[in-house]
Amino acid sequence: MTSRENEPRTTRHPGTPSRRTVLTTMGALPVAALAATTAGGTARASGEPSTAQAGVVVNPSATRQTIRGFGGMNHTVWISDLTAAQRDAAFGNGDGQLGFSVLRIPVHEDRANWSREVATARRAIEHGATVIASPWNPPASMIENFGGGRRLRYDQYGAYAQHLNDFTTFMRDNGVNLYAVSVQNEPDYAHDWTAWTPTEMVRFLRENAGSISTRVIAPESFQYVKSFSDPILNDPSALANMDILGAHLYGTPFGDFSYPLFQQKGQGKELWMTEVYHPNSSDSADLWPQALDVGEHIHRALVDGGFQAYVWWYIRRSYGPMREDGQISKRGANMAHFSKFVRPGHVRVDATANPQANVYTSAYRGGSGGSQIVIVAINKGTGSVSQQFTIQNSTASRVSSWLTDASRNLAPQSGATVSGGSFTAQLPARSVTTFVTA
Repeated sequence: MTSRENEPRTTRHPGTPSRRTVLTTMGALPVAALAATTAGGTARASGEPSTAQAGVVVNPSATRQTIRGFGGMNHTVWISDLTAAQRDAAFGNGDGQLGFSVLRIPVHEDRANWSREVATARRAIEHGATVIASPWNPPASMIENFGGGRRLRYDQYGAYAQHLNDFTTFMRDNGVNLYAVSVQNEPDYAHDWTAWTPTEMVRFLRENAGSISTRVIAPESFQYVKSFSDPILNDPSALANMDILGAHLYGTPFGDFSYPLFQQKGQGKELWMTEVYHPNSSDSADLWPQALDVGEHIHRALVDGGFQAYVWWYIRRSYGPMREDGQISKRGANMAHFSKFVRPGHVRVDATANPQANVYTSAYRGGSGGSQIVIVAINKGTGSVSQQFTIQNSTASRVSSWLTDASRNLAPQSGATVSGGSFTAQLPARSVTTFVTA
């Protein structure tokens, strides 16, 4: 794998109803089983190019996963907080804004820092975003050293669950209802924070997570290491107390994005990609065409992996979706082609994923009455291509479109007329285009 970190995290500037009953009544949206084929032909292996040009066939009736959203991380102890204008640029959905609908924040081990996360989280909520939280360490009094690392003391599991509850209550009292809280950020990459073994994670989920007052995310493996989450899926008691299987995709090959065991045993649970930067943290986020890698990475996460959410690391960073000056970067524009148009509650539907070499397409159904179709098409090739799209059983008469390429960011285009559910569009060289039916 590639280097996990070019910017080490630790030096980044520096009775009542049960919880299960309550969450069930709130209406969890589970991941739909992923089909083995895509509309228009048999699914290709990840990374395998198509050998012949084909039309993109969208089947709005063949539903896949419900999308929860796209977003990023804010960590006010390691870097400075977003400004008021940057909060709106991140979570607003107007011109020049990212349209993010997920914010991830830390559960600081020091309670004195909890208030630092409130302002951005509250503004994200005001824009309709979902807020989740992840801890890097329990309070120091709950930790013990072992084998050169540190872990949560076994006699402190109950106290740690209460610590997570206390944070949830604090945020709620300050206007932020957390959607979910994680047990531990990257327990298997714990060079600089608290480590957990799969056995310890299963024990905590089984014996203590049921007392946590909001949804629970686990295990947030740094590289979607299945040997860390398999034991949870194979333990009914632990699985009952996990609501969201969270994963990070640092260096994870596309071929490892799918998870058959989750599809088999994770019904009723959600599947979130809760942290990544891609392809690195060393290059400028405006480097082109490298930024197109972000668009393909999101496509693979949603189509190959079936993830319901895609969450970047720092929202504002030289390699992130927002530059330090608060402007959307090229990487951010690639994210925005999804986040601005594929809104929470949209459902991914079956579509030809790789109709021709270097072209990747995905489709989503949502909007008023659930009849709007959003198609995101990525052309990583060096030449413009003509691509036909057919939306089955569609009464749409026109599509609007937005384009990002070397010289443009989310630029509105003239769109196209839809006839009999079909339209043809030019996909410029090295570009990403979003189409929305009307």
